[in-house]
Amino acid sequence: MNTTLSAARRSKKPAREPRAQPSLRPYVWMLGSGVAFTVMGAFAHGLRDQCDWQVIAIARSSVAMILAAILVVMSGKRFVILKPGILWMRSFAGSVSLICTFYAFTRLPMADVFTLTNMVPIWVALISWPLLGKAPSLGVWLCILLGVAGVALIQQPQHLVEGNFAVPLACLSSLTSAIAMLGLNRLRHIDPRAIVVHFSAVATVVSFGALFVGEHSHPFAEILQGPTLLQLFSTGVAATVGQLLLTKAYAEGVPSKVAVVGLCQIVFSLGLDVLIFDHAVNGLTLLGMALVVGPTAWVMLRSATPGDNV
Repeated sequence: MNTTLSAARRSKKPAREPRAQPSLRPYVWMLGSGVAFTVMGAFAHGLRDQCDWQVIAIARSSVAMILAAILVVMSGKRFVILKPGILWMRSFAGSVSLICTFYAFTRLPMADVFTLTNMVPIWVALISWPLLGKAPSLGVWLCILLGVAGVALIQQPQHLVEGNFAVPLACLSSLTSAIAMLGLNRLRHIDPRAIVVHFSAVATVVSFGALFVGEHSHPFAEILQGPTLLQLFSTGVAATVGQLLLTKAYAEGVPSKVAVVGLCQIVFSLGLDVLIFDHAVNGLTLLGMALVVGPTAWVMLRSATPGDNV
């Protein structure tokens, strides 16, 4: 009798539900973001003979500001202007990153720019030490040294001879972007579209200010031509699409793993450099890219592991 009751009780136990399979959507969003940002870079790089880099930066930020503002109004969300103060830090740091990036796009092949500006995880691990009291591990220090070696190979002597500051400015872009990302982590309670509007508005003002810095090699009349205006507008549209897809990817997936997929833009841009812009592929540059990308991807993946002191 007891055996029968035990068997009956066992038969009434609910069956274990199958584990939910991780969604591929965040990775698809991130892949789409990589494509969009690569297209943005291609337009910016293609405009180097028609526009000064300051004008390209203004177009990218102002178009994104307008499009994001429209999305905020359509969704019924509120704009954020004066507070919190961390939002201003994020926007100013992101603005410095933006103008450095677009300067680099007019001086370097796209793949070099995307490689250098994707060093954000290494910078985050490094600056988290003084800001958050979290010392990098030995593995992260090794990644930093490899990244520095990679940057040196990408720089190469000809850039120094030409007085080209694009490589160090691209590195500065990744540093300020890391600062912006640390600020963004504390703004989760604000609608992402409102954050994009604030950042793009500040970036537009900073980009206008950059008009008074550096040389101007293209007359304003060239900018007013139809094809040039279309490319400038397309730069802003591609950047906005990339930013929205990036936001969706980080919202739905594990940030560190999703970010690794974002490195695909380096591969995409390298292909466009060769096929469209006829940039020669240099062996030392490829080695430098590998020394930057490999450690960066490692730091991203390690940050997803509980207990890792990165």
